[in-house]
Formats: sequence, structure tokens, C-alpha cells
Amino acid sequence: MSYSNPLVHFLRHVSFPPDPHLLPTALKSCPALPLARALHAAAVAAGVARDPFVSSSLLHTYLRFGGTADARAVLDGMPQKTVVGWSALVAAHAARGDAKGAWRLLEEMRQGTAGGGGGVEPNAITWNGLMSGFNRSGRARDAVVALVRMHGEGVLRPDATGVSCALSAIGDLGTEAVAVGEQLHGYTVKSGCRLDFVVTALIDMYGKCGRADEIVRVFNESCHMDVATCNALVAGLSRNAQVSEALSLFREFLARGVELDVVSWTSIVACCVQNGKDLEAVELFREMQAQGIEPNSVTIPCVLPAFANVAALMHGRSAHCFALRKGFLHDVYVCSALVNMYAKCGRVRNARRIFDAMPSRNVVSWNAMIGGYAMHGEAKNAVQLFDSMLMCKQKPDMVTFTCVLAACSQAGLTEEGRQYFKEMQHEHGISPRIEHYACMVTLLGRAGKFDEAYDLITDMPFEPDGCIWGSLLGFCRVHGNVDLAEVAADKLFHLEPDNAGNYVLLSNIYASKKMWGGVNRIREMMKDMGLKKEMGCSWIEIKNKVHMLLAGDDSHPMMTAITEKLKQLNIEMRRLGFAPSTDFVLHDVEEQEKDDILAVHSEKLAVALGLISTSPGTPLRVIKNLRICDDCHEAMKFISCFEGREISVRDTNRFHHFRDGKCSCGDYW
Repeated sequence: MSYSNPLVHFLRHVSFPPDPHLLPTALKSCPALPLARALHAAAVAAGVARDPFVSSSLLHTYLRFGGTADARAVLDGMPQKTVVGWSALVAAHAARGDAKGAWRLLEEMRQGTAGGGGGVEPNAITWNGLMSGFNRSGRARDAVVALVRMHGEGVLRPDATGVSCALSAIGDLGTEAVAVGEQLHGYTVKSGCRLDFVVTALIDMYGKCGRADEIVRVFNESCHMDVATCNALVAGLSRNAQVSEALSLFREFLARGVELDVVSWTSIVACCVQNGKDLEAVELFREMQAQGIEPNSVTIPCVLPAFANVAALMHGRSAHCFALRKGFLHDVYVCSALVNMYAKCGRVRNARRIFDAMPSRNVVSWNAMIGGYAMHGEAKNAVQLFDSMLMCKQKPDMVTFTCVLAACSQAGLTEEGRQYFKEMQHEHGISPRIEHYACMVTLLGRAGKFDEAYDLITDMPFEPDGCIWGSLLGFCRVHGNVDLAEVAADKLFHLEPDNAGNYVLLSNIYASKKMWGGVNRIREMMKDMGLKKEMGCSWIEIKNKVHMLLAGDDSHPMMTAITEKLKQLNIEMRRLGFAPSTDFVLHDVEEQEKDDILAVHSEKLAVALGLISTSPGTPLRVIKNLRICDDCHEAMKFISCFEGREISVRDTNRFHHFRDGKCSCGDYW
């Protein structure tokens, strides 16, 4: 092996031996462990290896390359073992996760060794290095033990560095150690330690321990505003679903003129995405670029899910182009996020092209593509890709089988779904979780095999949750099974008493059977509990802007034109023999009133806006927060034929691609 270090080259060719001033400089720039050993040999030959400066440099160089045994040999050879040398060796063992070795060295440091030299008392650097090392190696509990021992011995008081290290470890331990964190917080106040020095660590600790109230209180008490504090605030509040508070404080930092960096902006974007504020995430991403902050390879996969969730395809394409220009497409996480974005925006072919071009793939990449096919009802492609995944020796995980089972349920592949459910357990050693059972209940429910679905639920090795019973209730509605629907609904009312959707679903089943007494009973239950039906909401992207339409809401500036377009479509639909499907309208009202209720469903409003805002023949993409209803499904088939448009609607279950009066789901939904 050859080295280009000019100092080493010089040492090999000079005619006089290296001196104690030159060697430390050479060691500082030494690029590899073998060369460090060669320099060590040169120092021994020159008789300067025991020089304090040379031996200290040797020790730290060996530790830099992980050579703890070599470093210990150097330490043992020192005439005077310093606290700096001992501390460095102790910290190195802690950073390797060798807790036993670190504690043993600490005791040897105090007692001295048989090789000569008395004991050396640890100082703040020793304890801080010990705690920091344990933190870096993931041994949070040992880091907290180090703090307790340091404080308990009463020799030293923890300084700001030690407190910060300990708080980080407490945060990693979570709620079980929050009491220690509170005591340490009190200590920092009582000891006169400046809160500004530890405020970021306190915020981070409270965030990880689920104490959102304390996060804000610490910030308000310190009023310390810098980039690190902002990042800790956003991360802590996001972790505790306090997105509104995080947004408010982020705006406050901006208003105060704090120069936030790409990490700050990426954190707030991720906070919004993780907490369902997709439109806010999109706007923040645009604002970030307007402020001259360039996204990095972490920002892109953070913001792409927001574009996917609201079908902001143009924004997603822009992010794709940016990633291409910056060379981010070698990053497996960026590419996986692009696959997911294109699939959720209705462009599953684009998703596959990205997937095929990836230089490397992990299980997330495979899951994104298989899940994309499942979302579009392309079960055959999903299954083929799963087979390719196995051939490539990529081990599937629980998410993989959720995607495969979902694909089978969307396409009615009952036998295939049963087989994959068995293979998951017996061939891949993956125990089914609640989501896998939910997929199987959906699979069997769609096929009308209610007895088998109910038996599967009762035989589950754990208690069924709301997802399981909700799936069964949904298909009781499809098949009109009132008796089993009441059983499922009763379970849901106990598991999720505040979920209005379950009440509405049972009421819809009663309404489809003209059982108005049942409808009224459910309506009274909801009224007594103060529950309201979730508002239908749809998103459509037009000319690089995402519009949000709410069912029954007339606040959109183009609502008059939207309503007029829907009236025209309704007239044409009736003229050509289309009749609205009013079976699932909640109330016992006149047919005309039912028509009016159906006319303002959010997906119809979004499609009407798209029709009047784009040129003829332009495809329309709509995202809906609820399941598409029967009437809207039929209406979309008619509109696609009458207007000559391709209309894609993604509801909570899947994509529906309407073209020439037909839907890609084949009405199996």
C-alpha cells in the first residue's frame, strides 16, 4: 500500500532521526493504522516514544483508527499517565459499546496500575467522554448510570456538556426515564447552569419522552432562538403530533430573523407531512425555495409524500427533475419516494420506469412498487413483481405481504390470497399481524364469503381491532348483510365510540334496505354523542395549483361555474337514461333532495372544476379522503364517456381510472 502524505515521505528520506516536534504533526495527518505503527516504530528507534507530546499523539492517533489495544500499550508506557490519556481511552471503549471495559478502565485510572504510576482522579472531561461515548454506541442506560455515579460521588458537578449528554441519553430511554430528566432539569436551574447552554437538549429530551407541554415551557423560559433550538422544537412537537404549535413557533423564528438552514426547513416539512398537513407542506417547500434554501437528498423524500397525498403531480415532477440535476437518483430513499409519488398520483407506469432504473433497491423500494400496483388494482403485475423480488434474493417483510394481499383483494384473487397468507407464515416465518388479517377479511368479504371471514376473525390469536370489524362492516354494506353488519357495528361502537364513520356506515346499510327506523336510531345516537359525519374532501391539481373542494361547501371562488357545470351534466345524464343511485343517502327524504345531496359530493365538485378549467381531452386526477360512493362511481363513468376525458379518482381504498364509460376496477369494489 502506498501513501501520498508528504510528511511521511519526508521522514523516510531525511538523514536525521525524527524529533518530538515533528512526529506529533506527522501523526495528526496520518491516514491509516499501519502507517501510524510505522511512525511509532520510528519514534521508538529515535528514542522519543516516551516523550509526553509524542506518546499523547500516538495514543490519540491509535484511538482515531480504533486501535484501543495499541493505545493502551502506549498509555502503559508513559512515565506519567495523564488524565487526558486515561479519559481518551475510557471514552473510546464507551464509544465502542464496551461498557465493561470502560468501567474497568475508570477504576484502573483511579487506582493506578501494576506497571507504575499512581492513580488519577477522573475530571469533567472523563465523565463527559464516558457519557458521550455511551450515547454514540447506543448504550443510553449506561450514560445515565455514569451521570448518577458522577453526581452521587459528589466529587464533581455536571457541567453544561455533561448535562446535555445525559439529557440525550434520557431521551433515548423515553418515558421510563423522564423523572430523571425532570430532576436534571431542576438541577440545571438550581445550580445556576445557564439554561441557554442546555435548552436544545432539554427540548429534545422532553420531546422524546412525550412531554409536549414541557417543550414549549422550556422554550418560553429561555427565549433562546437559534437554528439548533428551532430544529429541536419542530422535531419534538412533531413527534407529539403538535403540528399547529410547531408551525406557529417556526413562523416566529422566521419573523425574528433567525437564519434557518435546510435542516430546519426539512424538519417542518416532514412535521406537516407526518401529521396530515400536506398542503401546508407543499407551501412550505415552495417558500423554502423562494428564500434561497436549496433542498438536499433528505428534503426530497420528505416532501414527495405530500405531493403524492394531494396528487400534486406537477410539483412531484419538478422535484424529480431537481433530484436528477443534483445527482440524487443514486439515493435509494429518493428513488423509492419517487416510485411512491408517481404511483399515488396515478402514474404507475412512470413509477415502474423509476423502479427499473434504480441502481440498487431495498425492501422499501420493492414495497413501494408492489403497493403501487395494488393501489391501481393491477394484481397480476403486483404478483409478478413479488416473484421477481424473491428471485433477486430480497427478503420480504410484513409490509410486502400487506401489499400483495391487498392486490389480491382488489382483484378478487381469493385462492391466491389464501396461498400467500399461508406462505407468509410457513415459508417466510412472518407471523400475521392485524393488517394481514384485515386484508384477508377484505378478500373474503369482497367475495361474499362472510362465514369464512367471521370464522377467521374469531380464530385470530389476538383481539380484533377496529380495522378488522370495519372491513367486515364495509362489505356487509356491499352485500346488504344487515344481521352481520349489526354484529360488526356493535363491536366498533365499543372499540371506537367516537368514530362517526362507523355509525354512518351502519346507517347507510339501513338506508339501502329502507329501514328508516334504524337510520333514525343511529342519527339520534350520533346526536346524543355529539358526533358528525366526516366531511368529504377532494383535491385536484390544475395549472400547478392544488385546489381543495369540500362537500356542501360553496366557498370556492369558482363555485357558481362549478354548480352550473354539474347541472348541465345532470341534465345530459338524465336525458341519456342515467339515474342517480340514492340507496345510500343518509336520510329518509324526497328523491329530489337525495339528488341534491349527491350533487355536492366533493369528487363531483373537483371533476366539474377540472372540466371548466382545462382544455378538452385533458386527463383529470382527483384524490378523495373517503371512499367513493356508488352514485359518484356511476357518474364518473358517464362523464368520462360524455366529455371524452380520462378521469382518475383515488379514494381510501384504491385508484379508479374512468375511460370511455368504464372503470379500471371492473365494478369489483
